Amino acid sequence: MKRWAFLLGTILLGVVWASTVLAQTESHKGGSHDSASSGVRTLALPDNNAGDVSMDYIAYDPGTNSVWVPGGNTGAVDVVDAATGKVRQIPGFQTKEVEGRNGKRTFGPTAVSIGEGVVYIGNRGDSSVCAFDSHTLMRGACGHLDSVPDGVAYVAPTKEVWVTTPGEKGIRILDAKTLEEKAKLTFDGNPEGYAVDPVRGRFYTNMEDLDKSLAIDLKTHKTVATWNPSCGKGGPHGLGLDAKAGHLFIACDTLAEVMDVGHDGAILSKVDTGDGVDDIHYEPATHLLYVGAANVAKLTIARADDKGHLTIVVQVPTQEGARNATAAKDGTVYLAHGGRTKLSALVVVSPNGK
Repeated sequence: MKRWAFLLGTILLGVVWASTVLAQTESHKGGSHDSASSGVRTLALPDNNAGDVSMDYIAYDPGTNSVWVPGGNTGAVDVVDAATGKVRQIPGFQTKEVEGRNGKRTFGPTAVSIGEGVVYIGNRGDSSVCAFDSHTLMRGACGHLDSVPDGVAYVAPTKEVWVTTPGEKGIRILDAKTLEEKAKLTFDGNPEGYAVDPVRGRFYTNMEDLDKSLAIDLKTHKTVATWNPSCGKGGPHGLGLDAKAGHLFIACDTLAEVMDVGHDGAILSKVDTGDGVDDIHYEPATHLLYVGAANVAKLTIARADDKGHLTIVVQVPTQEGARNATAAKDGTVYLAHGGRTKLSALVVVSPNGK
């Protein structure tokens, strides 16, 4: 009975998204993109006089029905109530200016991971990882690293927080309660993306510069498998996982693919998404994969079957710079804005076209 209910729910969601696409097609016949008619809108965030909000990782917390948005250059984290759109802000994060190829950039909080009643935030401004109560937003323990954090992942089986530090080609392992450092792992390449597999006791990450994907044992910390996603020069980026099926979802620059990590690491299928893919989001309950492509301003939603074959449910025009999707329980998709165009808002795609 549960299986039939799940299948019916998936079919209905697909129909809703397909209806959205049809509405978009009709509205585009005149040539211009009406974001309101297609269910694409923006949700304003406070920029704290920065002029925009720079975003990287975002995450949805089903326990509080909230979207957590580290606001980088604003020195704050915005917590959005998915039901009302109301924004609560956690201020006071340290920032720093860094000279880059395109001029000065301000770095601050950029990474987020949902734990058990706790949300972990990684800050490039002071190389810290801090814990916050998911309901009260009160700050708890903080740990400081001697390397800049990128991705932050709560690892439930070991009650740890794993932090990728690509600048030193490493991963730091912190105690989830105290955020004190327990171990440091080093690699030949730059770790990018993460997924935790409680079924096999593994942590997955990519070596972005080597075009490799790794499986690391959660207890021994040894690399137990190395695979070739064949993403090309840009390398693999974000990861998603269906632990029960043994399917790892890998983001490449212009596509998403499914790798069989339950067996030999074979590539089971791919879908074209357009250029500008960074992080991706997969929902095991619905078997839906969400991929935002920043450079072509498009959101791809695809469904994976039991054999790891991806079928596109819908592709929705969004906004240039929209990427790194996360999905709420009602099917609403939130995308971080990471493009060169300044925007102090999340990009939001609603399945009901509203």
